[in-house]
Amino acid sequence: MSQADDQLSKVSPAERVLLLSHCLRPSQTCPGKLSKRGLVCPEDCREDCVLGRLRQAALAAGYKGVCVASGGAMALKYVRELQPRGIVAVACSKELAEGVEAVLGMAPSPSEAPPIVVVPLTRDGCVDTEVDEAQAMAAIALGCPRQAADA
Repeated sequence: MSQADDQLSKVSPAERVLLLSHCLRPSQTCPGKLSKRGLVCPEDCREDCVLGRLRQAALAAGYKGVCVASGGAMALKYVRELQPRGIVAVACSKELAEGVEAVLGMAPSPSEAPPIVVVPLTRDGCVDTEVDEAQAMAAIALGCPRQAADA
């Protein structure tokens, strides 16, 4: 377990956010609409996609929020607004590196920055990308009660 994993596991899910890259959506069939707050999935969405499954797992675990961001600036704005005490982020390596650096820069000191557990995409490309879903689910579930993690 990494230091970030250990630190995140001590943060209540109610104080965490999940940041997802919109490029994970199935571009040809996704009924979601982009808004100023990210990709909004319809309540009655029938698309069985990784974004929906990860989003649902985080919400079932009690996460403070989930943002399906169209870019790093949107994700940072979301973090600024919600002020989470822990973050799980799923994106390409470039966006993850830039995002971690930016979040650390927002904190009064490095020791006051929220722990950030990153899950890099397994296939980049900005459209129809992929992630190791089991790894992402494990990151979401860190320190959560077992039943919430299985939701």
